[in-house]
Amino acid sequence: MKTAYSLTLHDGTRMPALGYGLWQVPKENSAALVSHALQTGYRLIDTAEAYENEEGVGKGIRDSGVAREDIFVTTKVWNTHHGYNQTLRAFDASQQQLGLERIDMYLMHWPSRTRDAYVETWRAMIRLRDEGRVGTIGVCNFSIGQLQRLMRETAVTPVVNQVELHPYFQQKALRAFHREQGIVTQSWSPLGLWWQNPDPAASPLEHPRIRELAKRHGKSPAQIILRWHLDSGLATISKSVRTERIIENFQLFDFALTPSEMNELAGLDRRDGRLGPDPETAEF
Repeated sequence: MKTAYSLTLHDGTRMPALGYGLWQVPKENSAALVSHALQTGYRLIDTAEAYENEEGVGKGIRDSGVAREDIFVTTKVWNTHHGYNQTLRAFDASQQQLGLERIDMYLMHWPSRTRDAYVETWRAMIRLRDEGRVGTIGVCNFSIGQLQRLMRETAVTPVVNQVELHPYFQQKALRAFHREQGIVTQSWSPLGLWWQNPDPAASPLEHPRIRELAKRHGKSPAQIILRWHLDSGLATISKSVRTERIIENFQLFDFALTPSEMNELAGLDRRDGRLGPDPETAEF
């Protein structure tokens, strides 16, 4: 069985480049889907306390038959638990829900600029890492300015920034900053689908060029886009509640896009491509 290749984080941690995500996966389905994803070949499982399915994720890991040391588990602290002590308690709760002795990566889900406690949250996460309770730590949805403040006030650089990223919203300036700092960019909503904009015709999946490439390579449009993420040096999180789609989204390792095809897809970036909240203006 093929498994996704890995990226090396700046602290030396190896992280699978392709993960299975649990956002909006119902808690009652999460165990079976996680087990299926792991048996398919995924080795990174991405959940969060806000997804309310950590207990099922832990069960799916135990039921999968895949050795725990071969699985990279990520969960996240939610905005309402920002602050030093609050974050420590939130981690305890997530660890109990997952039923795992160790979590491989702990992320801050959003900077929550209105609470303005993300630096203290980060200090608590550093403590968790230093105590060995979590393998490595990173953030999600941070802007360049928010990253700079975090690094300036704590002298600790996140290993990962997980952000919205897809062909219509390529985050080129943020990715350049990440490269300068040794931060891995991890894409959420990699196919350009968002629950508040469910019209598939508006997504990159329907773009004529992507559909043409899918026909050329004998792949689906989703596989072309996910391969674009990997060939761009990005980590990415795919998500589906359909078992056949989970398998399809993993079948990315028998082809690659050419440099000219990559250049064409780079041209699909849009000024108005963002679908989700902007961390600089979000009111939560």
